[in-house]
Amino acid sequence: MNLVDFLINWIANAPVTAVPYALAALGLIVAERSGVLNLTAEGLMLVGALAGAGTSLLFVGHPAVALLAAMVAASVVSLLFAVLVVVLRINQVIAGLSVVFFCQGLTGLIGTLAKWQNKQLSGLVPLKIWPLSEIPVIGRIFFMQDPVVYLTILIFIAVNFLLFRTMLGLRIRAVGENPAAADAAGVSVALHRILAIVAGSSLIGLAGGYISVVSVKLWVTGMTGGRGWIAVALVVFARWAPWPALAGALLFGCIEALIPHVAAAGIRVPQYLMLMLPYLATIAVMIWVGAKDHRGSQEPGALGQPHVREERR
Repeated sequence: MNLVDFLINWIANAPVTAVPYALAALGLIVAERSGVLNLTAEGLMLVGALAGAGTSLLFVGHPAVALLAAMVAASVVSLLFAVLVVVLRINQVIAGLSVVFFCQGLTGLIGTLAKWQNKQLSGLVPLKIWPLSEIPVIGRIFFMQDPVVYLTILIFIAVNFLLFRTMLGLRIRAVGENPAAADAAGVSVALHRILAIVAGSSLIGLAGGYISVVSVKLWVTGMTGGRGWIAVALVVFARWAPWPALAGALLFGCIEALIPHVAAAGIRVPQYLMLMLPYLATIAVMIWVGAKDHRGSQEPGALGQPHVREERR
């Protein structure tokens, strides 16, 4: 394999590895823009991956149904987190970690009892946009991806429009910046936070479903492999903005896609060093953000703060 083929194959596979990071980070941004610190991504991605794999095995040849089931399952489980942090006002860090551990155990148990482990799924085939797919180099990279890659771009456009160009988005951002003022203006803080959590969790579930149904095409216990935690860091890197999150996801996607291609090319690099790359990149990105954030934090003003209606401070 020459260098040109290596680079083309590497870059062409980067979107597949980037999609889970992008969707999970976007789901977290939607929730955290409402003022809820959401650390549940790793657990909800596992729920989505299991639901997608299970649905794909039960309804063979219907990957779209499997991905939809992944979104629904993660949204349903996220209601537990929403009740804990919005209704019961439990510490959001503790609640998020508890939900992650709960999801890890639940998915492992269900996957084992249902005997879904390591069973091959039908998955999705790449969508060739002819005749653009025949263009040398860029045709392979941009016009021979699976449908979810293109759908992800549309989802980012839609979410960005919703958050910054609609009244609903304004209300979500208002309850995240100053819930007391939003409450005084007649905006239901609890309702908008729950809606943001559930909507964001559906995207996180889609990210998990994509891994099992489209990328790996099977279910393995704990198969998300820490991608949810990287998505949490990606939100900080993007400063709670959708488009920088997409750019960051592409960066991490390129790093992850590099690992199998280096091995396939026969380049002698320590295996565990390669597996460490995404996490080393996460640490480097967080250090860079901390060093460059001279403009001050751009996180929502009430992020992580519970709200009691008509509370006086």
